[in-house]
Amino acid sequence: MEKTAVVTGASRGIGAAVARVLAARGCRVAVCYRARAEAAQAVCGQIAAAGGTAAAFAVDVRSEDSVRALFAAVHRTLGPPLILVNNAGIARQALFTDLTLAQWDDMMNTCARGAFLCCREALPEMIRRKWGRIVNVSSMWGQTGASCEADYSAAKAALIGLTKALAKEEGPSGITVNCVAPGAVDTDMMAGFSPADKAALADETPLGRLGTPEDIAEAVAFLCGDGASFITGQVLGVNGGYVI
Repeated sequence: MEKTAVVTGASRGIGAAVARVLAARGCRVAVCYRARAEAAQAVCGQIAAAGGTAAAFAVDVRSEDSVRALFAAVHRTLGPPLILVNNAGIARQALFTDLTLAQWDDMMNTCARGAFLCCREALPEMIRRKWGRIVNVSSMWGQTGASCEADYSAAKAALIGLTKALAKEEGPSGITVNCVAPGAVDTDMMAGFSPADKAALADETPLGRLGTPEDIAEAVAFLCGDGASFITGQVLGVNGGYVI
């Protein structure tokens, strides 16, 4: 694709896999992280070893100033970013009645506000060039809701609404905006799940297994490519058939 891609939350899991796949397809990738500098540098090293181009950038997607500084730095270092993957997020399990306002705000700020700020910074250059790809990483729980994950479900549902609205607004400028909704994916975010819990989730999934970060990354990369040029405003469920 030979374009610059910004991938948030790219130091591990799904984001790291997306960065590697986009780099393998010719993108110059901004591997964005909040706290895991060494892990982000390791992802860049993997990309470089495979012949790709990547650089690590620290960003707090909750901060307007930090996001603005990120896009300026990426533009200087790798070129104008025309692909944006909003993957940064957090997860927790708690009864709704136990959630604090601070926890609710942190979830919304990381997932929804972060995507808003990144889209706002990315769009002017995309509009000017009449080409752009935005992919928001939601969740199947954003589609159906999950018990004990009300804040997570609400934040991920917000990404779906943002995707659909922004696709209509930016379509005339040649920009596609889509959403990937992963199912149960075996990443660090499932560290709190016991082997039995993971086995139960796999059993509930029609394909009989948990997803991998690479499963999600391939779907994201497809939506970023030329083959998806007539696809916009869509929510692609990558969940092994868990949600249909």
